[in-house]
Amino acid sequence: MFIREAIGRTMTDRMGWFWMVLEPFAMVALMVGMRSFIKGDGLIMNAPFIPWMVTGLMGFYLLRDGLIRGMGAVKASQALFTYRQVQTTDPVIVRIFLDGMLRTFVLMIFVCIGVLLGLELYPDNAIEAFFSWFSLWLLGLGFGLTLSALATLVEEIGKIVKLLSLPLLMISGVMFPLNHLPHWLLEYAMINPIPHGIEMLRLGFFENYHMVRGTSNLYLWFFILGSNALGLMLHIRFSHKLKAQ
Repeated sequence: MFIREAIGRTMTDRMGWFWMVLEPFAMVALMVGMRSFIKGDGLIMNAPFIPWMVTGLMGFYLLRDGLIRGMGAVKASQALFTYRQVQTTDPVIVRIFLDGMLRTFVLMIFVCIGVLLGLELYPDNAIEAFFSWFSLWLLGLGFGLTLSALATLVEEIGKIVKLLSLPLLMISGVMFPLNHLPHWLLEYAMINPIPHGIEMLRLGFFENYHMVRGTSNLYLWFFILGSNALGLMLHIRFSHKLKAQ
């Protein structure tokens, strides 16, 4: 299943690798241009703006790939369910694992390019950065497992989630520091678990980085364990319906 998914992901579309690298590069270039036009470059809470933006975008894209691509994994693998040993969770896990490997490789490309350009785009604490990256991947896996079951049973859920992907980017602290929000609004923004993972990732890259108030690794892992447990329970409960879709 992994080889089948890897071939389909990397070789079916000739421009697949190009877009995977171009998307975050274009977004970073756009945001750097806007910031330079408005107020010039500088530091954001003890972190250089460009590396700060790159780490946030790559962390968000890692989670978004698990969320969006995981939703379609069950329907795309209906033919494989004729084999009794293949369960509905298998294509979801394989697809999200592959996307995680690809995003990790792209992040390494960005780190190498950043070092060559003299940017501080390397982790000050590699272990903490890796753990936070892995945490975001697990959160994407949990959302992917849950939504793959729900979106297969109710197609409208998948359409709604895709529409929400852009607003989710805006409210997750990827484009601008959430510390700039009023305190009452920040409390609502931090209900979203994604900023917690992204802020922990940035702390791994910039040791003196001042995280958003209220960031909690415990809160993040509460959502990771809860979403993965919920997703697995949905797949077990509705296994026959998912295979029959």
